[in-house]
Amino acid sequence: MDLSTATWRKATRSGDDGGNCVEVASVPGTVALRDSKNPHGGHILVSRKDFRHLAETIKNL
Repeated sequence: MDLSTATWRKATRSGDDGGNCVEVASVPGTVALRDSKNPHGGHILVSRKDFRHLAETIKNL
């Protein structure tokens, strides 16, 4: 999937100290995730349903 025009945003729980930074982009039917420190290093695509489940799981940690 070509994500060159995707609008990426940093996850709200990522810190500003250069540590763990995750970016997400909404694309039709899917959510893309990548490491903001290495944006060209690859990405993960998950369904919206799976992303919601992942986000809820992380929030409950």
